[in-house]
Amino acid sequence: MSRWTAALIGFLGVAAALAAGHLVAGLVGPTASPFLAVGNTAIDFTPSPLKDFAVRTFGTYDKLVLLLGMAVVIAAVAVVAGLLSRRSALPGTLLAAALGAVGVAAVLYRPDLGSLGVLAPIAAGVVGVLVFRWLHRVATDSASPGEGRRTFLIAAGASVLAGLGGQFLGTRGDVEGSRRAVGRLKVATPAPAIPAGVDFVADGTPPFITPNQDFYRVDTALSVPRVLAEDWELRVHGLVDRELRLRYADLRDRDLVERTITMTCVSNEVGGPYVSTANFIGVPLRDVLLEAGVRPGADQLYSTSVDGWTAGSPVDVVLEEDRGALIALGMNGEPLPVEHGFPARLVVPGLYGYLSATKWVVDLELTTFADKRGYWLERGWGQRAPVKVMSRIDRPQGFATVRGRTVVSGVAWAQPTGVAKVEVRTDGGPWRDAALAVAVNGSTWRMWRAELDLPPGGHTVECRATDRAGVTQPSERVAPVPDGATGWHSIFFTVE
Repeated sequence: MSRWTAALIGFLGVAAALAAGHLVAGLVGPTASPFLAVGNTAIDFTPSPLKDFAVRTFGTYDKLVLLLGMAVVIAAVAVVAGLLSRRSALPGTLLAAALGAVGVAAVLYRPDLGSLGVLAPIAAGVVGVLVFRWLHRVATDSASPGEGRRTFLIAAGASVLAGLGGQFLGTRGDVEGSRRAVGRLKVATPAPAIPAGVDFVADGTPPFITPNQDFYRVDTALSVPRVLAEDWELRVHGLVDRELRLRYADLRDRDLVERTITMTCVSNEVGGPYVSTANFIGVPLRDVLLEAGVRPGADQLYSTSVDGWTAGSPVDVVLEEDRGALIALGMNGEPLPVEHGFPARLVVPGLYGYLSATKWVVDLELTTFADKRGYWLERGWGQRAPVKVMSRIDRPQGFATVRGRTVVSGVAWAQPTGVAKVEVRTDGGPWRDAALAVAVNGSTWRMWRAELDLPPGGHTVECRATDRAGVTQPSERVAPVPDGATGWHSIFFTVE
């Protein structure tokens, strides 16, 4: 057969396999789809430096880039297999079977999938083999080109329908309808009103409260879990006096509190964007743990997401009375957005999210760090990672051209201690204090600005913050691994 026909047969065979797996996954669990299962497993086995590079380079599009890259690689392999099968169907048959086996291995590795999950990659392997051999036989035996084209169109159409069917079945739970049904959460203890003068938006800082759609998102979920509030349950167990099982209504009907909290990602490089602030609504985590009764010796709160992701928070930190840790149900006046953990997530001020901010949380186990290791702890990140004092320049942008008097502005954070001072300096000169916006609480960021009278030409501006305990942001540049970046943020710009 021609090279084009052989390549098309390979492509359609693999497409049919993936579509069949996606269709069956819609019945047994969306993440059992071989494409997603392999992608999620690839994320787990990707070295931390490469993950950091992906987050740093592609930001919130890192998962889309991974999916597109996988699609390109799979398509290329399928085409090569087809070309190798011009005289015999054996190479393509082996490829389809191998892809099914890889899918089975990926599903078995995933902690969030039960034994039925393997049905999806098994279906993918079987369908891939059958479709490839069918198309190969039609191409080699058919005397009519029209018959071959019709067969190829049927295979392509069936694959598209199967893929769409799997997508429909996998999203048939109306999670947005579940969010709407929750309605406005009734808050017993609202957060203090945000006072005037908390930001310098006109001078280039972000707004003090980050809109939900702009709140940073960094996680390992290749597809966002879709959990209905009415189906959700939280188990609290381990080294406790009594095990708790809490439904969503159990938490919603308690006295909810609202707290204004800034969250920071440990992957944030110096000057990075992964920091945001919101009014979170929920149940004090400390109250729930005390209700369960924490036994002596428990030093880790091991939390698990519905997709199997895990984190370990220091028990002494989450039990601090003034820490303000929450089992959050709401964010900025509405139920949590799906991508930010609906129905419930953890929020612990002052700890980086990788060990404290489990989204779609379904399990809390009181245990020890010696007995269990969370997802990122297993990959070489720190066991205790308090947020480091940090500041960032938001305006001017790097390499910008400024006319007239220069206003430099930005944000600083030092949760949960709070920012006491921000300083700036130009071209390595003396430090001078920046003007600070009104403080809200120690667990939130603080905006700053400084007016500089600079001569024409190129200039470098640096900033550093000091927290209320007197700790000043260190100058040494340290990468995020293992417990957060350090260093002074600097930008170069030109004054005309």
